[in-house]
Amino acid sequence: MTPIQDTDSLAALCRRLADADYVAVDTEFIREKTYWPVLCLVQLAGPDEAVAVDPLAEGLDLAPLLTLMDDPSVLKVLHSGRQDVEIFHALTGRVPAPLFDTQIAAMVCGFGESVAYDTLVARLTKVRIDKSSRFTDWSRRPLTDRQLDYALADVIHLRPVYEAMRDMLAENGRSPWIDEDMAQLTAPETYAAPPEDAWRRFKTRSHDPRFLAVLREVAAWREGEAQRRNLPRGRILRDEAVLEIAAHTPATAEDLARTRGLARSTAEGRFGTEILAAVQRGRDTPKEARPRPPARQGLPSGLGPLVDLLKVLLKMVAEDSGVAQRLIASAADLESIAADDGADVPALAGWRRTLFGDRALALKHGRIALAADGRRIRLIEPAEPA
Repeated sequence: MTPIQDTDSLAALCRRLADADYVAVDTEFIREKTYWPVLCLVQLAGPDEAVAVDPLAEGLDLAPLLTLMDDPSVLKVLHSGRQDVEIFHALTGRVPAPLFDTQIAAMVCGFGESVAYDTLVARLTKVRIDKSSRFTDWSRRPLTDRQLDYALADVIHLRPVYEAMRDMLAENGRSPWIDEDMAQLTAPETYAAPPEDAWRRFKTRSHDPRFLAVLREVAAWREGEAQRRNLPRGRILRDEAVLEIAAHTPATAEDLARTRGLARSTAEGRFGTEILAAVQRGRDTPKEARPRPPARQGLPSGLGPLVDLLKVLLKMVAEDSGVAQRLIASAADLESIAADDGADVPALAGWRRTLFGDRALALKHGRIALAADGRRIRLIEPAEPA
């Protein structure tokens, strides 16, 4: 078994797949030593064939594949495809479309939260997939038959999984329920990594705007440097060092050299000069331009038990409907509903409101109740007055 390694063969494959209603897609990549993922293998499956493509083959031009990914007449089917889509976005600046993610679909078809691909295949096709090659080094050549068999299984079995999901959604009328998540999957901003937003990745207890302004500038410098040099962020500057620099705001190379894990030679070199300039930019940021995290509004007194009751209702609705809880409502949604009937949250709009939101409001105002019935929870509607 040999993957496609020349442009003519790839172009011929993509011409055949362009006539298909859908193409199952998967990728294998590595990114341990780089900022951007390194594409090592692409697996494609149409109605009648499943083929691997070797992007590392000398002289191979991926243009036919990228054209297929852009073809609006061909549905691209993936499972948990965000990282796969990120790769194509990094190559072209565009998001493949249209897309269908079987993991998202599975959440409205009774398969629970973030079901694994091998679990989904086993439940829908009764086939057990060998996942022993999951952590292989996909950059090494030649690839073994076992590696290729493993890789191709991810698209071979994705075909019947997709068709089953498609039919289930058509039967239960829930296709529109996943539109919002599919739209997010195909939105270019989902995959954008502007350096000025890199500070939001950090979890910090400090809400001091001055600290956050310095953090924003230092994190932006690191992100830009990592992108330019195509190195992991931690190879440029570790997270702990970024936070320490933002907290201590060093003004000289001597001060910077005291940062834990930062070599004196680095502090005194070009990196040190640029880091100190970033710190100074943060310190010089006007008060009105400093970042401010969203205000944390504590739950009003007395609403804790109501939120807990809404959690029970959510779990009951999720189990009864077969829709994953996190797709219906978040913990923040429940707190907002407890505090405000008109809260602007997804759980009070569209299908989510029909499935859960209206019941949540009814429970909040005593129009329905929850009761234990043996091992189950059921809804009770108060009797109409005589």
